Amino acid sequence: MASLSTQRASSSSSSTPQWRYEAFLSFYGKDTRNNFTDHLHAVLTKKGIIVFRDDEKLERGKYIPDELLKAIQESMYAIVVISENYAFSKWCLIELARIVKCMKDTRTRLTVLPIFYHVDPSHVGKQTGSFAEAFASHEKDPKVDIKMMQKWRAALRKVGKISGWHVHDT
Repeated sequence: MASLSTQRASSSSSSTPQWRYEAFLSFYGKDTRNNFTDHLHAVLTKKGIIVFRDDEKLERGKYIPDELLKAIQESMYAIVVISENYAFSKWCLIELARIVKCMKDTRTRLTVLPIFYHVDPSHVGKQTGSFAEAFASHEKDPKVDIKMMQKWRAALRKVGKISGWHVHDT
C-alpha cells in the first residue's frame, strides 16, 4: 500500500485526490477492537501505513462526527472488518454506506478491502443470519429512516460481493 500511496501522491493531476490516510479501518469495536483490529492496526502502522482508526467511543443517539465521515473521503483504502455484530451498529452501517459512496465516486477513488471476520461472505451479501437479525432490529427502531436502511442494505450487498479475506481462526 505504501508504494501505491507514493505513486498516487506524486501525481500532479488536479483530478487526483489528495489522501490524508492510506487506510480507513471500519469495524465493530465489541467484536474486534481488542483482538483482530488492534493487531491489524499495529501491523499496518509498523509497515509505515497511515491508518485512520476511530479510537473514540461513539455514544448512542449522537451523530457521527463529521471528521469521521471526512476521514473516509480522505482515505485511499477502506479496510472493512465485517464481523457477526457489524450490522447491529448503526455507526458501522453509516460508515459502510459512505465507504460505498466514495468507492463509486471518481473523485475519491476509494478501494474497499473487506475482511469477513468469522462470518460467511454470502451472509453479508444476502443479509441472512445475524445480518437479517440486525435489520429486523433496525426496522423496529422508529429513529431509523427507511431510505437510510435501504442504503445500508445496498452497501452490505456491494461489499459482500467484493473479493476479500475470510478469517475463520483467531
